[in-house]
Amino acid sequence: MKRKGIKFLVSSFGFQVIYIFVGKLKIVISMGVIRLKKIKVYAYHGCLIEEGRIGSDYLVDLKVKASLAEASNTDELRDTVDYVHLNKIVKEEMAVRSKLLEHVGKRIIQRIFSELLLVNEVKVKVSKVNPPIGGNVAEVVVVMKAKR
Repeated sequence: MKRKGIKFLVSSFGFQVIYIFVGKLKIVISMGVIRLKKIKVYAYHGCLIEEGRIGSDYLVDLKVKASLAEASNTDELRDTVDYVHLNKIVKEEMAVRSKLLEHVGKRIIQRIFSELLLVNEVKVKVSKVNPPIGGNVAEVVVVMKAKR
């Protein structure tokens, strides 16, 4: 039996799944990944008083998993995770001074889950470039992950 077209199915976990039938070929689209790589930010994080005054360069990598099934069908921004919104969250949270990169990472994750309901998983890497740790270190990186 040949099927053509698209069939929507909502699983018990609330994820939307699209089955696309092209002849005998069945393509299943459910979860997708959106990445923002090397977001450059100048910020004032750190435990040292000087870090709060002088600041430093930071790089942030962000990976989110979300149901992209609807967006793949409708081609509408409202049905996906807007990476402009993700970038805004990162920049705003990086602008709030913290002693620890772990604290900044947690705030970024919390805002994403709070504001972007399609997102189910977040991985954030916050890198301090040329940290003042008395050695030739290119960067210090804190990696944090969370699932909804």
